Amino acid sequence: MRLAGWVNRYRDHGGLVFIDLRDRTGVVQLVFNPQTNADLHAQAHKLRSEDVIAVAGTVIARSPETVNPKMATGEIEVTVGELTVLNRAATPPFFPADGGEAVGEDVRLKHRYLDLRTARMTRNLKARHRASTLLRNYFDAAGFWEIETPYLTRSTPEGARDYLVPSRLSAGKFFALPQSPQQLKQILMMGGCDRYYQIVRCFRDEDLRADRQPEFTQIDLEMSFVDENDVMTTVEGAVAQLVRELAGSEVTLPLARLPYDEAMEKYGCDKPDLRSPLVITPMQEVFAATQFKVFRQILDGGGKISALRVPGGAKLSRKDIDTLTAGAGEYGAKGLAWMKVTDAGFESSIVKFFGETELAAIKAATGAAAGDIIFFVADAPAVVAAALAWLRVKVARDLGLFDEQGFHLLWVVDFPQFEYSAEEKRYVAMHHPFTQPQAATAQYLAGDPGKVRARAYDIVMNGTEIGGGSIRIHEPEQQRAMFAALGHTEAQMMEKFSYFIEALGYGTPPHGGLALGLDRLLMLLMHEESIRDVIPFPKTQKASCPLTNAPGDVSSEQLRDLHLRLREQAPPAEPK
Repeated sequence: MRLAGWVNRYRDHGGLVFIDLRDRTGVVQLVFNPQTNADLHAQAHKLRSEDVIAVAGTVIARSPETVNPKMATGEIEVTVGELTVLNRAATPPFFPADGGEAVGEDVRLKHRYLDLRTARMTRNLKARHRASTLLRNYFDAAGFWEIETPYLTRSTPEGARDYLVPSRLSAGKFFALPQSPQQLKQILMMGGCDRYYQIVRCFRDEDLRADRQPEFTQIDLEMSFVDENDVMTTVEGAVAQLVRELAGSEVTLPLARLPYDEAMEKYGCDKPDLRSPLVITPMQEVFAATQFKVFRQILDGGGKISALRVPGGAKLSRKDIDTLTAGAGEYGAKGLAWMKVTDAGFESSIVKFFGETELAAIKAATGAAAGDIIFFVADAPAVVAAALAWLRVKVARDLGLFDEQGFHLLWVVDFPQFEYSAEEKRYVAMHHPFTQPQAATAQYLAGDPGKVRARAYDIVMNGTEIGGGSIRIHEPEQQRAMFAALGHTEAQMMEKFSYFIEALGYGTPPHGGLALGLDRLLMLLMHEESIRDVIPFPKTQKASCPLTNAPGDVSSEQLRDLHLRLREQAPPAEPK
């Protein structure tokens, strides 16, 4: 047998030298015996971790007492008869055999070529390849065409900031890298392609976090002559296959569908994590006549009160509760009221402010029983939702109520068409401006946009939105009305979207689609905390690449060719 790879580990057992040889398929043990070949044994003594070698030898079975059940090849080893050192390695900043766990992410990203050799990253890259293959086969069997769309396109308003590319041939003009192929895939439907998909790179210049990157990959699809059910059924079938093949879990189809308003009421957010079994209970009616001063002031001021019942939570200590209170405070909550339920009744410093009837109503509304604790947040509706959304996941994890290994998926539907931006002092699209309003609410586009509901749907896995889509507007008049509701003048519409509105007027079929975030989906399936660990060459949270030192400077000649000149930076202020 001939093998080649990297020296993973080196061990000298007082005569025999053992080398674990590694490539992307795994690890196998090599044996160098001085009695068989003293020359080879001497060469093996000089090998070090990450040296690249090739060997030829004989595969033999290990003796029963030396079998290693932790290795896929643990029942055999290779007695080496030939050795070629292909490349010597300098001492690395960390050893891939150790998984890179002893160093920070900045070191791993700077030396990504070493990090990619770790078992963890090899596993993740293999999963990424398998996911792409499975998806291509799935969509091909469903009659979809894979069609590429351009990276150099036009900047349009709405959404995150664009990455701009200056044009050398059109002085003062810019391309934009696509945040999503939204308009282009709709034009493919106008062109009669009927069923399109693409595993596509997208770009957004936005503040980063664990599940965001400036360049990311999405599974994009669009379908003609369909409704929401058609799109959702197609997508959930693809996701279920990935969960089955990559994570070994089964997903029950069809997925549950949860209206947006119900999601906000029960879970405090539009991407609920159903690994936590805890559900929020609105308490407005229970406390409608309360005389408890804190609650009374909140309700009279237009605020909201909601509760979270935690089974078995009475065992939480005062220190535990203080920690949870501080955590809720990070979401704007001014406090976290609580009551423990005992066989004798309620136990809390606030119990004295409520009568027996009110306490009975609290118990009935929450379903609390002895041994439970009930948490209350009273504040502005957005604060109540955010604080309790965090709390229901946090306390479930703390008390072992959380399903750490499971995959819980659902659809969230019936979204508002718009959300009001206090910063911009106008309505903005909750999804994007090409989403079709629900017919029963489309009449409010011009006069009362807050009442309009969208034909939109998000697919959620374990508290993360892994995809979102909608049925699109396919009539030019309604598209104009949508842009007008977003505050665009006729001149602005024509400047930015004239080609698109014109195209809608030439016989556009009803159509809809969705985009799945491949990186986020793989992050969840591989049980990783960051999408950077499922992307071969990710950027840091500052959108830089430690491996290549990008972004970098360019020459004055390059800037001149692009008709650009850098503005001089003001010198730093002198320290006082």
